[in-house]
Amino acid sequence: MGCFSDIGWVVGHSYIVYGPLIYGCTTVLYEGKPVFTPDAGAFWRVVEEYKVNTLFSAPTAFRAIKKQDPDAKLLAKYDVSSLERLFLAGERLDPATYEWLQDKTGLPVIDHWWQTETGWAIACNPVGIEQLPTNAGSATVPTPGYQVHILDVDGSQCEANEQGVVAVKLPLPPGCLTTIWGNADRFKQSYLSQYKGYYLSGDGGYIDEDGYLFIMGRTDDVINVAGHRLSTGEMEEVVAAHPSVAECAVFASKDNLKGQVPVAMVVTKEGYVKQDDEIADEIRASIRAQIGAIACLQTIQVVERLPKTRSGKILRKNLRQLVDGEQIQVPSTIEDPSVIEEIQAQWQSFSR
Repeated sequence: MGCFSDIGWVVGHSYIVYGPLIYGCTTVLYEGKPVFTPDAGAFWRVVEEYKVNTLFSAPTAFRAIKKQDPDAKLLAKYDVSSLERLFLAGERLDPATYEWLQDKTGLPVIDHWWQTETGWAIACNPVGIEQLPTNAGSATVPTPGYQVHILDVDGSQCEANEQGVVAVKLPLPPGCLTTIWGNADRFKQSYLSQYKGYYLSGDGGYIDEDGYLFIMGRTDDVINVAGHRLSTGEMEEVVAAHPSVAECAVFASKDNLKGQVPVAMVVTKEGYVKQDDEIADEIRASIRAQIGAIACLQTIQVVERLPKTRSGKILRKNLRQLVDGEQIQVPSTIEDPSVIEEIQAQWQSFSR
């Protein structure tokens, strides 16, 4: 089992160390980036060298590989026939990355959703029981033991395909958090108080008519544009589908007239020759066609890279603080603090 993740993250100790070894697997540790070590074929080289059967990583890692090697030419250099499945977690697996991986590898691409607090998957494709058909953008179905409900602002259950807050009906299954060390009151206030009888995940999403769960992003990433609540995850899905885009972040910025407006920062694929303005115009047209004019995504900036944690999560909060001119609270988990100053200089030049 190759779990290419940050060993300090919950996946690190559970899925790099304890889980594979308890099960009797050989565990393969990988340190470093998926690109420039020395190239975007690093993951595939390790798979060939150690005959890895299962590869687990974050979507960001594969977006970085896709950016450097969009045609997967480096993948073709290695024998990855030992590889049976790809598992992705840590942040939302956007359909564009899912489809690229499936197309280039021909392997089952298994998305799943869980949190440090839960210790194991809340929603997954239960391949050990029965492998279900995958669905782009979905973590498949709730894992046995979790009663996942979608709630509206009043705590009522949403209809199929209606977006709301993702909550887990109590009691939580074994292995989940039972308190916060030394602060039981904060545990109750943070996780159990908003909806009586439910654990609040902090994520928003929906369940479709087939029971598949779609996580669309953190609830604090929902943008309120002139009274209309819009999902950043939904907008990111459209932005990421543009053929020039390797990865992106959509987040809310303060606006005196509308309250909030969305801002997109995008990283383009290597070798893509279109001008930034042309890319931005095409993205705006796609947003208008697929979501509507109310989405109002006018500000689209092309950047060299995005700020991320070492486990690959994009730091949207820091981007929001940067654009709004607030004090930027850089977390200790950031992979490279210099990227904030880099984007800050680019933003000042862009917004003049």
